[in-house]
Amino acid sequence: MTAKQDIDPVETGEWLDAVEDVIDRDGTDRAHFLLDRAVAAARARGANLPFGATTGYINTIPADQQPAFPGDVELEWRIRTINRWNAMATVVRRNKESSEYGGHIASFASSAVLYDVGLNHFWRSRTAEHGGDLVFFQGHAIPGIYARSFLEGRLTADQLDRFRSETDGDGLSSYPHPWLMPDYWQFPTVSMGLGPLMAIYQARFMKYMHNRGHIDMADRKVWAFLGDGEMDEPESLGAIGLAAREDLDNLIFVVNCNLQRLDGPVRGNGKIIQELEGDFRGAGWNVVKLVWGSGWDALLERDVTGRLRQLMEETVDGDYQAFKSKGGAYTRANFFGKYPETAALVADMSDEEIWNLQRGGHDPHKVFAAFDRAVKTKGQPTVILAKTVKGYGMGEAGEGQNITHQQKKMAEDQLRAFRDRFRIPVADAELAKAPYVTLDNASKDYLLARRAALGGAFPQRIHAAPKLEIPELVAFEALLKDSGAREISTTMCLVRALNTLVRDKAIGRHVVPIVPDESRTFGMEGMFRQLGIYSPKGQLYTPEDADQLSYYKESRDGQVLQEGINEAGAMADWIAAATSYAVHGVPVIPFYIYYSMFGFQRVGDLAWAAGDSRARGFLVGGTAGRTTLNGEGLQHQDGHSHILAGTIPNCVSYDPTFGYEVAVIVQDGLRRMFVEQEDVYFYITVGNENYPHPAMPDDVEEGIKRGLYRFAATATPTERHVNLLSCGAIFRQAERAAALLLADFGITADLWSATSLNELAREAQDVARHNRMHPTEAPRIPYVTATLGAAAGPVIAATDYMKVYAEQIRAFVPQAFHVLGTDGFGRSDSRVRLRRHFEVDAEHIAATAIYALFQEGKVTAAEVEAAYARYAIDPGKSNPRTA
Repeated sequence: MTAKQDIDPVETGEWLDAVEDVIDRDGTDRAHFLLDRAVAAARARGANLPFGATTGYINTIPADQQPAFPGDVELEWRIRTINRWNAMATVVRRNKESSEYGGHIASFASSAVLYDVGLNHFWRSRTAEHGGDLVFFQGHAIPGIYARSFLEGRLTADQLDRFRSETDGDGLSSYPHPWLMPDYWQFPTVSMGLGPLMAIYQARFMKYMHNRGHIDMADRKVWAFLGDGEMDEPESLGAIGLAAREDLDNLIFVVNCNLQRLDGPVRGNGKIIQELEGDFRGAGWNVVKLVWGSGWDALLERDVTGRLRQLMEETVDGDYQAFKSKGGAYTRANFFGKYPETAALVADMSDEEIWNLQRGGHDPHKVFAAFDRAVKTKGQPTVILAKTVKGYGMGEAGEGQNITHQQKKMAEDQLRAFRDRFRIPVADAELAKAPYVTLDNASKDYLLARRAALGGAFPQRIHAAPKLEIPELVAFEALLKDSGAREISTTMCLVRALNTLVRDKAIGRHVVPIVPDESRTFGMEGMFRQLGIYSPKGQLYTPEDADQLSYYKESRDGQVLQEGINEAGAMADWIAAATSYAVHGVPVIPFYIYYSMFGFQRVGDLAWAAGDSRARGFLVGGTAGRTTLNGEGLQHQDGHSHILAGTIPNCVSYDPTFGYEVAVIVQDGLRRMFVEQEDVYFYITVGNENYPHPAMPDDVEEGIKRGLYRFAATATPTERHVNLLSCGAIFRQAERAAALLLADFGITADLWSATSLNELAREAQDVARHNRMHPTEAPRIPYVTATLGAAAGPVIAATDYMKVYAEQIRAFVPQAFHVLGTDGFGRSDSRVRLRRHFEVDAEHIAATAIYALFQEGKVTAAEVEAAYARYAIDPGKSNPRTA
């Protein structure tokens, strides 16, 4: 017997009547409880009752449970229509000047009510009394947010006319970009999928900050506005399980389900709202479906046969799109006309009345009810699935049409239709200009009063934050001294520096260690007991290693964020911490420590979002370089993270070799980010190879920061002299090469530690630009040029990264310059064999130095051949870049 067969309709009716009676007497929660108990009892007796992932294709909140709308609904409609017009005009006017500017009309047209209700009734600004709500605005909808700020007097008409003119400093950015509009936008969101991921971790980090006593979270919420097409990005849904698992009831997703992505339907053959409901309900979210506007309530109440509900269920999104693009008569014939019962429901309605039946996302009463339910939900994150029409109000210019996402222009007749539909006060003679419309005094006063009641202007970014009292360099004394016979890695040096910071009385509690399930790999397990691993539930079990010194300790106020095998989540967590100074007004110092291979390569888009967000903190790439993580092979060896880091303008990157370099870099980063409050973040690579570390030489601190200093100078250089420049994992190969050259050929060498080739290149390029722009002034000298200028002989640079990393300073090196690097795919082997394969071992460095001297006429061809033979270098060996 299938579930659809009813062998006893009378008994079925009695059960349904009983459910109705419970709802009437005790409410829906009681009915839910009883039904859950009944299902559990049936399953206990062996009944196969699969989980029902979706509910009916109707609104979650019945009409009789809607709260009263608190505002002046007519006045808000009037204001909203003018805002719609100005949002459209912003894009249309810009594209009259040039189609190069682009922009989007249709996305805000579909979501105007959603934003309007939020801005008028829900989103609190940050004040002295309240921390404020956080909103991730959907990138394509921002012309409407600018238009709203124009109506409030925050932006001028001239600024709207400079939409997407970002080079002069006073234009409006194309999408939400804090880097370009640092007082306005809080979060960058237009890179699809990153908004929802970052919103989840912002909500999680807000609770972390609350539980650790940094802030009082109170009733603050994180809202993320998303598109239904955007939900296909893996990042959009990738962390929703975390949100439910950690009971993030301070998180609200609003998915604008206008059923269309850029080129056509999102799910033409299905129903995106039902699909997303199943995804989120299955993950443990509270789902609020906002499908139908108020006009449908009466039809559904009269639907005694259930045929209308059936029709709603079986109609697919491709058809729903067509109904809104083809008008009331088409909808009557092809939707309601499918069944006699549904045709009868609208028999007394005109085609225009059918056309005016709204979807839920365009009805302020329904939207307010959904938002109100969301903010009052406890113990679960909420997703609101709001059905809308893409290009709502654009008419023949694109309403509900496949072309609508690309529409950036409207003809005069289309502007007239838009004006007439929304009763916009623009004269016929002015239509072609698409003029901006302002509010009368009463309307503007209403708008400003709504914002005043919610704390003031929104969106806004407040970046003033207190400075931190950072330790002096001497606090890292253990790293500044000679390690003696003890061999340690730069990873352990970094962990020592981190331990120094977490023990510091002034800033220790501000340090946020973040690890993606690799604490033991990086020697950080000692922090488990000392600091605790953050868990909102604390630790509900006794760990199996409870009898050990460094047992696995989870705590509600734990300091360490351990994200599991989840680089994207850990990076989103780091961004939340690295922007805390602006989001919460409380600076914290995040250290995200991970395998360098899984940083910029795996989460490069998030690294760019961090730069746009003006993040401040430390990224630490462990086991860095192509020849250090020797057992993993091919893609698991990092020869390019510094090259990728160099593409982000405000990412400052270093590849230190010794503990004292780590100490100087960390202390300088603390100063720059948390005292000087520069909007930069630091990327530091560290290795897992153990070796002795010398004491810090005199007068090298400035060179470490700027990227280059002479580590060892030859007391008496010979005529045959070279300069060996290296960093990180390969520096000690350069040291050994210097010894080989002297012992085998009497060639002397100076050793140069290049802590940051990226910073050297940037400074040199800046100097070159200055000289080009100021031709009549005395030319400036790049730091790398001045530093190497007095050194005799050619320079040989060898790193554990691709050759282009060192090549970027070639133009600024005054001597002959030869570069060795690790181009090509990774390999699994011993470090010795890997460095031989990639031609960056001591022997290849020495041989390259001899070849460089040969080119300068200081070494004979016979000596070059002898060196190749001595160091077992095969000139016929295949190129490692292509091997």
